[in-house]
Amino acid sequence: MEHDDTPEGLRCLVTGASGYIGGRLVPELLSAGHRVRCLARSPDRLRDQPWADRAEVVAGDVTDAASVARALAGMDVAYYLVHTMSSGKDFEETDRRAARIFAEQARIAGVRRIVYLSGLTPAGVPERELSPHLRSRAEVARILLDSGVPTAVLRAAVVIGSGSASFEMLRYLTERLPVMVTPSWVHTRIQPVAVRDVLRALVAGARMPSDVNRAFDIGGPEVLTYRQMMLRYAAVAGLPRRIILPVPVLTPGLSSHWVGLVTPVPASIARPLTESLRHEVVCHENDIARHLPGPPGRPIGFDDAVRLALQRVREARVTTRWSSASVPGAPSDPLPTDPDWAGGSLYSDHRELRVDASPEALWRVVEGIGGENGWYSFPLAWAVRGGLDRLVGGVGLRRGRRDAARLRVGDSLDFWRVEAIEPGRLLRLRAEMRLPGLAWLEMGVVTDEDGRTRYRQRALFHPHGLLGQAYWWSVSPFHAIVFGGMARNIARAAAASTARDPRHTPAH
Repeated sequence: MEHDDTPEGLRCLVTGASGYIGGRLVPELLSAGHRVRCLARSPDRLRDQPWADRAEVVAGDVTDAASVARALAGMDVAYYLVHTMSSGKDFEETDRRAARIFAEQARIAGVRRIVYLSGLTPAGVPERELSPHLRSRAEVARILLDSGVPTAVLRAAVVIGSGSASFEMLRYLTERLPVMVTPSWVHTRIQPVAVRDVLRALVAGARMPSDVNRAFDIGGPEVLTYRQMMLRYAAVAGLPRRIILPVPVLTPGLSSHWVGLVTPVPASIARPLTESLRHEVVCHENDIARHLPGPPGRPIGFDDAVRLALQRVREARVTTRWSSASVPGAPSDPLPTDPDWAGGSLYSDHRELRVDASPEALWRVVEGIGGENGWYSFPLAWAVRGGLDRLVGGVGLRRGRRDAARLRVGDSLDFWRVEAIEPGRLLRLRAEMRLPGLAWLEMGVVTDEDGRTRYRQRALFHPHGLLGQAYWWSVSPFHAIVFGGMARNIARAAAASTARDPRHTPAH
């Protein structure tokens, strides 16, 4: 195994840091002792990342040579993790132009290495017969390899990790359809790879010897058909065995709409995924193992990768842009800036009101919710829901509060539990009633640019299977009464409290 012997950390540019892989790669590079700069079209999208204060973020676009040149200045390693996921007629030209600009500017800047994550291409299939997106990935790889800058192209097939498009497609097809009429590509052989192994290879790419300029296949230890992947997923997830009936009539276009209907992955993203499954995608070699740091270890198997991903999803922290996100426990955790479908469907009911009260008065009402103080809306509905929960073996509303005025993380609160609390700003509760999914209730206090107090409230639901979908849509007509009434009554209670206490005067 050979490596760059440079002991100090390298200066690494990461493009695509707001994407699925890029957002996980940055903290891995930082942990390895490297200095990281991110190129982003919208730097604000990265400001809530837990690593944002440890990485430099510059504005720019890979199709703009001047901004690429500025971003590459002084860099040792450049990670190219951007792709056009649309199916528009010009996406291949856009990818081509961006890759040429990046290759040229990397050579001019004296970058020592480019690392590119691409798609695994089938053996023996002429390039013209590949899907447009795989064909474009292969062309980008050639452009970078011909740049004059030593380049490592890492080619992966289906990436298994919570939040990845491939994993969500697999997960929801399996969970939501006990009996499936599926396209013929369910018989395609695939070599899936865990996201942790992808990240391990990407980090190792930074220190490859200067004479390495080639593509590497990266995959897990098993080759499976998509049908086997669905059956194995069901077994790991504890689902009954799925019945899968392949039919030859579903074209890639129809398949993408079918996937878009059944899963949270939109058809525009599902199409390149399904198109890439028309041909076998299996590793032709495992030369990357020579460049991975020891101990070499065995790549994570499919069942373990699914088990890890499901654990992250089931224990996922609710994503939120207006509170501090906890640092994920592993690279495969969902992140606040993942696409909307990452981690699956997440339905929400959002309310926001201006409150004629001081922020302190509003926070006292928020922190005092539940128990003897109730839930500020439709008491009968809450009582009925608590009673139903007890009938099916749940905790109901019988637990009350530990303290009448103060809450701390881990406190039980009727049939909720305090998952996060930022005094004066945010209270997040996680539901512990019996539900076909995960549910949270968030309540926040903010001061707007005019100095006025505002109350923000979100009810979120992460459904499990078709029953979870049916549950959400069956109760959503009552949200205006329950959650709307809650927001209004909390605001009124805070205003009344402020009016009674002359020490607190609301801003006007």
